[in-house]
Amino acid sequence: MNTVLIIDDDDQLRKSFQKLLNGEGYHVETAASGEAGLDMIQKHSPDLVILDVRLPGMSGLETFQIIHETEFKLPVIIMTAYGTTETAIEATKRGAFDYILKPFDIPKMLNVIEQALEVSRFMRSPVDMDAAPDSTTSREAIIGRSALMQEVYKAIGRVASTDATVLIRGESGTGKELAARAVYQHSLRADKPFLVINCVAIPDSLLESELFGYEKGAFTGAAHRRIGKIEQAHGGTIFLDEIGDMPFSLQSKMLRLIQEKSIERLGGRETISADVRIIAATNRDLETAITEGLFREDLYYRLKVVTIWLPPLYERMGDVPLLTEYFLARYALEGGTDNPGITEETKKLLAGYSWPGNVRELSNVIQKALIFNRGAPLSPDDITQAIIEKKPGSGTDENENNSNKVLQELARRELTGSSRKNMFEWCIDHFASIVIREALNLTDGNRSRAAKLLGLSRPTLHSKIEKYRIKLKTSAKKD
Repeated sequence: MNTVLIIDDDDQLRKSFQKLLNGEGYHVETAASGEAGLDMIQKHSPDLVILDVRLPGMSGLETFQIIHETEFKLPVIIMTAYGTTETAIEATKRGAFDYILKPFDIPKMLNVIEQALEVSRFMRSPVDMDAAPDSTTSREAIIGRSALMQEVYKAIGRVASTDATVLIRGESGTGKELAARAVYQHSLRADKPFLVINCVAIPDSLLESELFGYEKGAFTGAAHRRIGKIEQAHGGTIFLDEIGDMPFSLQSKMLRLIQEKSIERLGGRETISADVRIIAATNRDLETAITEGLFREDLYYRLKVVTIWLPPLYERMGDVPLLTEYFLARYALEGGTDNPGITEETKKLLAGYSWPGNVRELSNVIQKALIFNRGAPLSPDDITQAIIEKKPGSGTDENENNSNKVLQELARRELTGSSRKNMFEWCIDHFASIVIREALNLTDGNRSRAAKLLGLSRPTLHSKIEKYRIKLKTSAKKD
């Protein structure tokens, strides 16, 4: 459970905040002054601090400065009234994660808290490389002993201590974020900020201001200056996840950042120094995107000074047993249960599945199987059910339900090694039966009209009704 420290001299606000965040699943500590807040940090090691600018005695800015000097990886969100906005902006320039104006919008505040805690985890949670599965640790790790993974470790080791731009490539679920964090944590900038920007998660219209910030009056609603993430990360590292989806209009600004180490805020003319290291990741085919005019070729070459390729799991199936042991130990420890182990038959099943979702899918399957396991070693049935489990709400939507049936059949055949020769015909028959049912429903069960609607002869329609065992409503008309 994440711990959030609230430092504010307003008793009512602290109580309201505590109630709100407790309801969101956070553990909350509070302090009424900067001095008391610094003591609480030493005692409770919070994951996030929310700090008011105006405090009795030591000011909020002075408190922040001490926090930043002693706990530089501890994110701080500044709360401020409109009249002290410039002070909050100054704190942001010095490294505060963000600032929120009072009275604040609750959904917006919760969103900023979630983002800050994610940054806290990225900076403060070590990523082990080439670690042996250990039943006593829940640390995140890049696991694998295959030749392909040895090349990944070598690449991370060689590039981490340099300032080179890094492009991490690989399919979804291969561990690109972990690789980026490993590069950061072994770099010369490991004592500086590490900020993550997901180019897909942020709408195109907001991405530019999120990255570069903006000046007062830059657009409707820009009531004050805002510092962007690049400026906040000065001296540190920016991880641009899914950079292949970055809008083309922003790519020239990223190119300037890499080439000139400078930026301009949206609506501003001042050139601002931005000493940041860029680590980018994508699962897109950038070469094709370049030929289609969706990605700048000059930016591509600036990004790929060093490229780290993360192999899909199906290319390193020999690592599946190691990964399985690691996830079993980790999730059993996190769940407070004994590690139940796994049967030899289940190991063979895992080794025979293609894992289209890569390491992320294997991780989710093991975690899900452990949740519903009752203490016995994981069986083939545990794994099969975890893989082919229906999506939430699948029974409420007919189209989604039908798609799930096909996916479950594909997964079942993949896991059990059943013949795949007739899989395509199975899918055709499955959806043909759906179309015929819909035609019969539309025509109130009149087979002649349904056959005409489908472009079939009446005998052909009759034979398919028999083949698919379609039951007509009792009120339906046959002719």
